[in-house]
Amino acid sequence: MTMRSNRVGEQMKKELSDIISRKLKDPRIGFVTVTDVEVTGDLQQATVYISVLGDDAAKEQTLLGLSKSKGFIRSEIGQRIRLRKTPELSFEFDTSVAYGTRIDNLLREIKDPKEDEQ
Repeated sequence: MTMRSNRVGEQMKKELSDIISRKLKDPRIGFVTVTDVEVTGDLQQATVYISVLGDDAAKEQTLLGLSKSKGFIRSEIGQRIRLRKTPELSFEFDTSVAYGTRIDNLLREIKDPKEDEQ
């Protein structure tokens, strides 16, 4: 990614967090955290990585609600960030948090048993 696409991605991350938490009134959308936004080099597409608090059903409902709200979210982004063309949005779950937790648990399991004695 270029320097410009990184800057646009960071700005979009801030704006998306605000839009999702304050502007969207869809009851399907639960507690959502925007963890990252990756924008292509030509600024035409943006992948928004989210993490959702809740079980798998709540996650799927949130993703469905966000998909239905894409048009509204994109128009809000277009008003807040001055670009020639607002990037097309796609939402995906961020699996890095779960992956990091799994690694942490595995490391705790194999830690040195001498530390337990002290």
